[in-house]
Amino acid sequence: MRISSQLSSRLPSQPSSRLSSRFLGSVATVVGPLALLAATPVAAHADTGAGLGPGLDHLTVTVTESDNGSDGTYELDCSPVGGTHTDPAAACGRLEELEAEGVDPFAPVAGDARCTMQYGGPATARVTGNWHGRAVDSSYALSNGCEISRWQQLEPVLPATGP
Repeated sequence: MRISSQLSSRLPSQPSSRLSSRFLGSVATVVGPLALLAATPVAAHADTGAGLGPGLDHLTVTVTESDNGSDGTYELDCSPVGGTHTDPAAACGRLEELEAEGVDPFAPVAGDARCTMQYGGPATARVTGNWHGRAVDSSYALSNGCEISRWQQLEPVLPATGP
């Protein structure tokens, strides 16, 4: 009761039926299209690939301190193939290949992995976006043997860093 009396004191003095119809009209304008989108089956948005639809397999790749001219931020689209990545077809092909082998291309190194103590350089990378219907936020570095191998497994999504 107290809340409704506070609200009514803040609303403009209009007949309540006019205010209600204006409010309901506004709600219908916003909710109507959203309800139609939510009711549409996911399959209706699917393309021939494994993704959820055109433009939904989208990744942003950011590389720093590569010391080989590969630093920058690149956009990678895989359905359809495109973006500002230097070789989007090869990058998307590699991601599909890894997934076909049952490898999660964005999985971190296992916590109990035994990694050689070697340093591959200062390069770092971060991959964010969506891949095959799931969110991706994965970081890469060349800080030990496991991380170096993980980076190399993802080439050409990530630039080659070796000689």
